[in-house]
Amino acid sequence: MGQLFLSSRPLSWVNTAFPFAAAYLMTTRTVDLTFIVGTLFFLIPYNLAMYGINDVFDYESDLRNPRKGGVEGAVLDRSLHRITLWAVVVTNVPFLVYLVAIGSPLSWLVLAISMFALVAYSIKGLRFKEVPFLDSITSSTHFVSPAVYGAVLAGAVFTPVLWLVLAAFFLWGMASHAFGAVQDIQADREGQLASVATVIGAAYTARFALVCYALAGVLIACGAFFAAAAWSFWVAAATAVPYILMVWPFRNLSDADCERANRGWRKFLAINFFVGFVITMLLILHWVAS
Repeated sequence: MGQLFLSSRPLSWVNTAFPFAAAYLMTTRTVDLTFIVGTLFFLIPYNLAMYGINDVFDYESDLRNPRKGGVEGAVLDRSLHRITLWAVVVTNVPFLVYLVAIGSPLSWLVLAISMFALVAYSIKGLRFKEVPFLDSITSSTHFVSPAVYGAVLAGAVFTPVLWLVLAAFFLWGMASHAFGAVQDIQADREGQLASVATVIGAAYTARFALVCYALAGVLIACGAFFAAAAWSFWVAAATAVPYILMVWPFRNLSDADCERANRGWRKFLAINFFVGFVITMLLILHWVAS
């Protein structure tokens, strides 16, 4: 159980549960059974599937990765691989059955895309994580699709503002994945795994992340021209700045020193909670004002 817990990356649970919960609650303004079930699903089972499958199929690389074995991911012994995959099935299927039963065809499609991206990222035979840039796109889908699913399930109207927010969130996801891959360049190469970082190198990957974070901030700022409470979008856009400052020192990082990027990645985990707090406050203010 301890290994499964570490494998699910508990520090990252909020990154998938919050987008669904926020999208659903801000649309329905109701805490109902579907809200609770969906939030619990994207909190734990979804993350166990995402990271557990990854840990099973990335075993050779993880053995060589010094940051594995703690909150940043477990090194699953081979004897636990089958158990992990069964745990993924047992914990995910009941939730999926409920969500399909109460959903619409469009919500089924979004959920199917979300689950396909989750599996295709790591599983042998697909391994989207080893296709440069497709790996970042797929990883970002893991985090944005719960928000899209929550909005569709709740019957939200996809306004220009919502599209801008989702697009900015997607760029954030791509940037975060790319920068996270920098610290693993050596371990991935030794494990014969490819990624956007192993292909274009540490420096160019960090610069790619910088551009994506900056564009995400610009898109959020654009939302100010469509929304009544323009100031809130300027505040939200400013949350891109800590991420940019986090990545900036690594823009010229050599591949040989890639593990130095872990210092930035640890800051990333802390920044997420700070930015999450700011976004939560903005949503509460929007709730009260509307």
